[in-house]
Order: sequence, then structure tokens, then C-alpha cells
Amino acid sequence: MLTLIIGTGYTGGRVLERLQGAFGLSKSRLESSKESAGFDLDTATSLPIHLPDIYRIIYTVPPAGDADDERLQRFLELLDPAPQSFVYISTTGVYGDCDGAKIDESATVNPGTIRARRRVAAEHQLTRWAAASGSNLTILRVPGIYGPGRLGEERLKNKEPVLAEADSNPGNRIHVDDLASCCCAALDAPAGIYNVGDGDHRSATWFASEAACQLGFPEPRQVSREELARSISSLRMSFLSESRQIDTRKMREVLGFIPTYTNAEDGIRASRMKRGQT
Repeated sequence: MLTLIIGTGYTGGRVLERLQGAFGLSKSRLESSKESAGFDLDTATSLPIHLPDIYRIIYTVPPAGDADDERLQRFLELLDPAPQSFVYISTTGVYGDCDGAKIDESATVNPGTIRARRRVAAEHQLTRWAAASGSNLTILRVPGIYGPGRLGEERLKNKEPVLAEADSNPGNRIHVDDLASCCCAALDAPAGIYNVGDGDHRSATWFASEAACQLGFPEPRQVSREELARSISSLRMSFLSESRQIDTRKMREVLGFIPTYTNAEDGIRASRMKRGQT
């Protein structure tokens, strides 16, 4: 069965590599894959591929616009017939700051950033569309993604400081290869929302220190929250300001997906060995 991967970047490209019968559509065509085509969601008026009667979609493209996602809406209008299933990559940021509490899918969304508010709007937009079209909608709420080339190498090389462990919040993350596998599993999952993560809640400070150790960089200097805010972007600071532990039992028990890298030390080690592959 044809599966369209919309967005073949860091995660989508790995889904395309491992999923038989997949075809990727992205603004920049993957030169390494014949099973892909250029497709600009912001200007497209038609699809570069014929849609069969039965097909599936994995959508990895970030939202555009503050209300309804205009590029997502433009894409949905091109889908005739509607797909059998639609997997959407959202974010655990939709929960906002939960003061360190453990959060499952029943929690009320409370986005604290523009990025997260856009994701909530897109989730609602897709939910309305799926109800009208009959497509099976699966929403994966994804935390920080790490993997080859995404271990913070540049920050470590430049000796950028990190938040003091005493001020750090619980971490939520997933290795990119696990996320790609989870996307594939979600194609046949019961409709609904699933939190995604490796279950390792050690802090971003711990992660930076472990990555530095494995990569051979000096231990990052730890500073107060106030000092760090003066030296990093507001975007990155917003990630460090929200605190929650993402409960992934539904991912494991209903979706039936168990990550390979449940210990981030192993995920960092595997990423280091594949360094340079992005």
C-alpha cells in the first residue's frame, strides 16, 4: 500500500528509508532516494503523484500561521480520495508547564508558546477534517528528538554553559530512529492521541554532560537560570522553562511500540557511532 511521507527531513527521511511502499514529498527532494519528489506546500495546487483508492499519510511538516495551519489546509484540500489513515507529528509542548507532574493523553492542553499553540490549532483542524472525511487520524505528541548530528555538538564544542542540575527540569526525548519506527507503527494503530518518548526523564543538563563525555568534549559549565537566560536564545530558554514528565504507557500498551533506546546513554552511543549521518 502506498504511504506518502510529507516532509522528508530529519525524521521523515528515516521513515522513507525503512517503510516499503513509501513515497516522500518535500520542498527539497531527497537526492538519495528515487522514491521522492519536490513539493512546496506553500504554493502547490496539485500533487505530483496520483492517489490510489487506498493509501496512507505520515505528515511531519511544522505549522504555518497562528490560527488554522494554512499549508496543512491547502494540502488536505488536495486529498481526493481521503487517505485510509493519517499520522500527524505534533509535540508534547501542547501540555505547557505542568510543574514536573506526570502527564498522560487525558491532560488538558495548555500551550505556553506560539509554537505549541500552533500545534494545538493544527490538531483541532485535523480532528475536524478526519471526522468529515472518515480518515483514521493518529496524533503523535513528540518530545525533543535526538540522534546522529543532534547531540548538541556545536554547543559543546563552543563550551556553551548549561543550566545547573539543581535548577533543571525532567527531560523528555526520543531517538530519531525510534520515532521513525513509531511513525510506521502508528499507521495501523487505533485512532487517537499518543504521547511518545523513551521514558528516560533525566534532565537536559544530564544529557549534555553525557554527550560531552561520550564525544570527548569538556564537561559543560553549569550556571544559574538567570545567567543562562542572558547567553542563549529565548526559543531555547522556553524549552528549559517548562517542566513535565510525559507518560508513554498508551504508546506501549495500545500502539504496541517499545523504543529501542529506553536508556539515553545507549541512544547517545548509537548516535555517536553514526555521526555525520543526518
